[in-house]
Amino acid sequence: MSALPETLDNPAEKRPVRILHLEDSRVDHALVKFALQRSQLASELVLVDTVDDFRRELQGGHYDIVLADYHLPGFTGMDALDVLHELQLDVPFVILSGAIGEAAAVDAMHRGVSDYLLKDSMHRLSHVIQRAIEVHETRHAKALADAELAESRQRLAELAEHLQTGIEQERADIAREIHDDIGGALAAVKLDLAWVGRRAADDDMRRHVSSALEMLQHALDASRRIMTNLRPPILDQGLVAAVAWLASGFERRTGQRVIVRRSSEQIEVPRDVQLVAYRTAQEALTNITKHAQATAVDIDLSDREGVLTLEVTDNGKGLDAQALRKSNSFGLLGLRERAAKVGGWLDVSSSPRGTSVILSVPLQSSPNPDHPAQADKDSHDQSDFV
Repeated sequence: MSALPETLDNPAEKRPVRILHLEDSRVDHALVKFALQRSQLASELVLVDTVDDFRRELQGGHYDIVLADYHLPGFTGMDALDVLHELQLDVPFVILSGAIGEAAAVDAMHRGVSDYLLKDSMHRLSHVIQRAIEVHETRHAKALADAELAESRQRLAELAEHLQTGIEQERADIAREIHDDIGGALAAVKLDLAWVGRRAADDDMRRHVSSALEMLQHALDASRRIMTNLRPPILDQGLVAAVAWLASGFERRTGQRVIVRRSSEQIEVPRDVQLVAYRTAQEALTNITKHAQATAVDIDLSDREGVLTLEVTDNGKGLDAQALRKSNSFGLLGLRERAAKVGGWLDVSSSPRGTSVILSVPLQSSPNPDHPAQADKDSHDQSDFV
């Protein structure tokens, strides 16, 4: 049967609601039209009574809502819903039936039906239609907003990655210049001063030379420390050695006991994952120094079951939940962003008995294991967790 368009006047001069009515009874169709007229809902009603006509109308025109009887000759309203899904159309779908069991109604709602109405409650039809359309529009607007938010977050993540790459490249260049230019120049000056000191006959001159040599040594030590922070050479010896070196330095500076446990003496991971793990351990230790008031730290490093796991735990005072949720916790945000870039995730749990920072990275899914641009993506971010 061909589609039969029916148009009602619109006193409010708003765009009429276009309704596709799947119904085999002309009497019931007339009742629907009468109910809409009484409710003064501006609408355009199109009647179809076969699956083929239903499909053709959906493909050929834009409809705001579908009203469908549940029991039709040779098929059901659920078959019509399947056609709607097959055509990938996002249109509210309301069952309007003389009788539908509770189980069938529940199943229909689970399968995506917007609402259902019994034909003996036709006085509620306009309300059901308007509510279904409003809910659909709200969900559609939310889906669009979620998509835009996800796209915005992706762009921000890409921008952050681009900026981080530029910063790390610049830091690597600075470290190289310190080593090649400043370090070389300071070493040459030290040799010359030492030569002058050995040949100086005047005691005052020797004292000045000795003082200058001490200051020069201080400058050399500072340059080495800066270069180490920018790109620690210990990373070339592997992740286990790098984490052990971090722990040793932390223990020496703070006097706090640090125990490092590892699944093996050599844990082979891609370079970018190594850097993320190293910086996570470094930031966790920095946070412990500034906030935890701990007396002992445990570091567990494992690559069992194809997952790199780094856990840094302290016995300090812990962090409250509000502090962990602070929007300006850029140290924590940065660590999570780093973990996500290598396909991993970061968990932080805290209680009055201490704080635990856990990095997990599935090794088989780590992207770009030997990408050269990753070599220097290991900045010494001084920001705190909180």
